[in-house]
Amino acid sequence: MTNINRIKPWRAAGLMIVLGFVLGAGSTAAQPTKEQPSMHAEQTLPASRLAIGPIAAFAAVGDIPKLKTALEHGLDAGLSISECKEILVQLYAYAGFPRSLNALTALMQVLDERRLRGVVDVSGREPAPAKTGEALLVSGTANQTKLVGAPVKGPVFEFAPAIDQFLKTHLFGDIFNRDNLDWQSRELATVAVLGALTGVEAQLQSHMRVSMNVGLTEPQLRQFIQTLAMQVDAATAQRASAALENVLRK
Repeated sequence: MTNINRIKPWRAAGLMIVLGFVLGAGSTAAQPTKEQPSMHAEQTLPASRLAIGPIAAFAAVGDIPKLKTALEHGLDAGLSISECKEILVQLYAYAGFPRSLNALTALMQVLDERRLRGVVDVSGREPAPAKTGEALLVSGTANQTKLVGAPVKGPVFEFAPAIDQFLKTHLFGDIFNRDNLDWQSRELATVAVLGALTGVEAQLQSHMRVSMNVGLTEPQLRQFIQTLAMQVDAATAQRASAALENVLRK
């Protein structure tokens, strides 16, 4: 297996993440530094993190019955109510508001059913207060650079400056500043969402890179993909596996 510490720093040219969509055509980014992620994870993921995959994948495609089952498993595996909510809130940036709203409604129903059965789920903590104004832009820009590994820029942002503003202040600011779900968990959720969808292979590959950039290892990602194969479907796992292989070859 390839160790994250032996992987050469990947080149960020063309890597653009716009609400989960990579806009690589004609874009450029500075070469990232060789600094390794500060958090070195174990080689296996806990059950709670593995449970993120089926939750995010079934929510992305709108399979509510299977999503409810996945949410039950996730809560039983140790995910808090706050973490489940956050996975489904973040979903809207990659699969749209309708999927997110329907998934949140399903979570509410699951929690009601569990309460009737006498199950007491851990609430979890709420995110820190949101930043606003210039502080939001500064923190969002810093988050974007850290996740991608280098400052991101390109002609598309000159063509449509509003999308650059939305990226920095909302996706990387508002969402990634919400600390009730850590970045590794957010990336696992995103990989599962993009793996479940078709026609977003470039974005999935980009998020595999980001996943490793925030400290997830190759063995962990392979374990996560195996969970997708066993608990979601073969096609989702195959897309995720192909993305990982493409990243490892570079």
